[in-house]
Amino acid sequence: MGSKIKKTIVVQTAFAGDVVLCSSLAKGVKELYPESQVTFLVTPETSGLLKNNPFIDKVIEYDKRKSEKGIRSLYELIKKITDEQFDTAIVPHRSFRSAFIVKAAKIPVRIGFDKSAGSYFFNRIVKYSSSSHEVERNFSLLQNLGWDGKVYAPVLYPGEAERRKAEIFLGESGVSPRQQLLAVAPGSVWFTKRWPIEYFADTVQKLCKNFNIKTILIGGEKDRRLGDYIVSVSDGEAVNAMGKLSLLESAEVIRRCRVTLTNDSAPLHLSVAVGTPVVALFGPTTPDFGFYPWGSGHTVLYKNVDCSPCGIHGSRKCPKKHFKCMRTIMPEQVVEAVRKYL
Repeated sequence: MGSKIKKTIVVQTAFAGDVVLCSSLAKGVKELYPESQVTFLVTPETSGLLKNNPFIDKVIEYDKRKSEKGIRSLYELIKKITDEQFDTAIVPHRSFRSAFIVKAAKIPVRIGFDKSAGSYFFNRIVKYSSSSHEVERNFSLLQNLGWDGKVYAPVLYPGEAERRKAEIFLGESGVSPRQQLLAVAPGSVWFTKRWPIEYFADTVQKLCKNFNIKTILIGGEKDRRLGDYIVSVSDGEAVNAMGKLSLLESAEVIRRCRVTLTNDSAPLHLSVAVGTPVVALFGPTTPDFGFYPWGSGHTVLYKNVDCSPCGIHGSRKCPKKHFKCMRTIMPEQVVEAVRKYL
């Protein structure tokens, strides 16, 4: 089978963090089969994360949540993938649709997890290890291709354009080249994954008061109001970058920071992928799910209250209505955790 692997597609149309965590699969495939072309199928929102990656030959965008939401667009995508004549599909995403796409595109070798909602569309099924980190789980998908157990850390590749944008943004925001930078990401798609915004504000205020640092608030346009609130109480020492930078530009800004303070959300994985230490706050989800910061030198704060975890993704409101999992992580603890990196 190995000699026939010439074109591989990796399917991950979930969120930004998921794309980061499977991005190093490209390096794994290239190491096994140096001549293989590697393509990623992702959403337009996350495709920029793969820019400049030397192990990825092509990126196909699938706007499944917006302009390509319907059945007609799905079948147009399938035809496009069929025309590419891939011989191997690797599907870390565990959705029915992702599995159906590679089957409908008649890709001969289709590899995915047994926990996928469409696992019966695969002809190489890999056991999903709940006790492993997501990076290790993703690499386990290569075991049918001759994988020897080697796992590569996710890496992002901001280029010259991202470096210029970061420099201009920081300069216009009044950041001194001599100041230490702290990245803070208070947002999340899921409300219960967010540490209380007043706790974030209190922490930023304490850190800015006691250290010569500038806080850069990282996130998307939807989280911008959270950043505006923190800026309003930070005495001018916080800069709201939310919604102003692309994901890869945000990664470049994070790369320049001493540490990132974040919920269990995408900036956690962006930080790891550019080599910035992380202080990560977990509540409704647990680090045991395998989405904690990959590698060493990071700090995870998690209280493990009786009702946690309450779901694999978090939710829109606390099922118990007390939110103890996040509210019992106090700002003083977080200040002390961050201080160690400054």
